[in-house]
Amino acid sequence: MAEEKRRVGVIGAGMGGVCAALWLQRDGHRVFLVDPANPGEGASFGNAGCFNGSSVTPTAMPGVVKQVPRWLMDPVGPLALRWSYLPSILPYLVRFVRSATPGKVRAQARAMRPLVGPTVPLVRELAKMAGAEELVHQRGHLYVYRSAESLAKDAFAWALRRENGVEIDEFDADELRQLEPVLSRDYVRGLLVRENGHTSNPLGLVTRLFELFRRQGGEIVAARALGFRLDGRQLTAISTDQGDVAADAAVVSAGAYSKPLATVLGDKVPLETERGYHLMIRDPEVMPRIPTADADGKFVATPMDTGLRFAGTVELAGLDAPPDWRRSQILLAQGRRMLPGLAAQHAEERISVWMGHRPAMPDSLPVIGPSQSSPDVIYAFGHGHVGMTAAPMTGKIVADLLAGRPAPIDIAPFAAARFG
Repeated sequence: MAEEKRRVGVIGAGMGGVCAALWLQRDGHRVFLVDPANPGEGASFGNAGCFNGSSVTPTAMPGVVKQVPRWLMDPVGPLALRWSYLPSILPYLVRFVRSATPGKVRAQARAMRPLVGPTVPLVRELAKMAGAEELVHQRGHLYVYRSAESLAKDAFAWALRRENGVEIDEFDADELRQLEPVLSRDYVRGLLVRENGHTSNPLGLVTRLFELFRRQGGEIVAARALGFRLDGRQLTAISTDQGDVAADAAVVSAGAYSKPLATVLGDKVPLETERGYHLMIRDPEVMPRIPTADADGKFVATPMDTGLRFAGTVELAGLDAPPDWRRSQILLAQGRRMLPGLAAQHAEERISVWMGHRPAMPDSLPVIGPSQSSPDVIYAFGHGHVGMTAAPMTGKIVADLLAGRPAPIDIAPFAAARFG
């Protein structure tokens, strides 16, 4: 099978699915995307647009269990929980806390670095193929702190990054003013990771990559994938709400909606949705030059072609609950504190808000590799906060696995079987 060109269905038309589809096309496969929505309109649409090769630190860090009650009690804190959803998410939270030991966290960081480290050159390669180079920038990523004590609390996270080859420049208050003059003078420390990049239009980038996919003969099937038709261990079709679609191989890259597809193949993965929000200001009065993260508020301000985007916060409420738009308004209030040059009020037509579903695993490691039931079905989901960042390398891994080549990095830590 190693040299055979196959008809491959990629389930999910976000950044991850489109990247996988392009690498598969490069191998000569006939590829189609399966998604009920337009390409790039899921989590890829609303994220912070960052390509952070330094993103090796898991969400669950040592000591996180002590911080959660404080976050939940803080109305403007970075974490919110719909209490009616607690019984459903409790098993996930138990795994989340258990994954936060120093030893496990170090192993998670080592596993993530090869997956996310090459992201900027890889995404630039794809963007060049699509004629979208102007949408990818490498100006670094800035993390800012309001006190030395606050920075000290993140010492382990920064040590993890350095242990995994991430180079970091540190700035005091005066140097920070010179680097980003529009920032509040409340910030007294800044750390810049120069290797990181961002896109100035996430939807625009995914759209351009999808247009390349179409020009190269790719198809789109507007349907929701429900399962798979197998002849023994061999895939014959993807089952959808519009009927069966013939396929020799499939890639599950459906983000937060991937869990039931893995379940029908016998793989029970503890995938959850971390609901994230963003707020955009069109024609902002000021904008940082570099994507800037408020380390305490857990949000990012990203300069984009369409305005200034504040993205972040985590809400645990499942896939079906309606958005709580107060979360977006919290981002606006925090953003005005970060950038005091912003107006105190903005006309309604200059503000837009969004909520989407990050596909999160309790150990912050994605699920990448063959399914239990068939080597023809490859998993590529669960990237949490680093979906845009990890998409290019994940796509290359998928293409190598379906071609019978060794994966370019060690994917053993990402196996679905790690959850038993």
